[in-house]
Amino acid sequence: MNTNNNVLDPVQLSLSFLERVWGPSHDLDAIDELMTGDYTITTGGASISGRNEFKEWVRNFQQRLTDAITVSQETIRNESGDRVISRWICTGKNNGIFGLPADGREVAFTGIAIWRVRDDRLAECWVERSALELYQKIKHDHS
Repeated sequence: MNTNNNVLDPVQLSLSFLERVWGPSHDLDAIDELMTGDYTITTGGASISGRNEFKEWVRNFQQRLTDAITVSQETIRNESGDRVISRWICTGKNNGIFGLPADGREVAFTGIAIWRVRDDRLAECWVERSALELYQKIKHDHS
């Protein structure tokens, strides 16, 4: 259970996650505050379980997409508040994303995240993103 006296509603919780972890500060310590210990994310055909594993995944991603910023375009929740859906856009500089050559160019892709909320924290997330389109564009630009 979140012991923080300032409990965030599910939409605020997801927006705080995007702002703090995927915003300019890249505050990975916020993961401990905002997510359950058994947090699991499924994205890009893989599942990452646990806060420490997720922090490592985020750290690696942010190394390959430097200055990565993700901004919510729209966020909604279901009536019971245990699901939050966010449509977002992520921008950053290509530093070898997808194992492709790093060129430092600004890139962007869109995505949708569906979070499950438990005990006032994010417990699970499923992400669909336009990674294939970005991969094809970067690869084409380098051919």
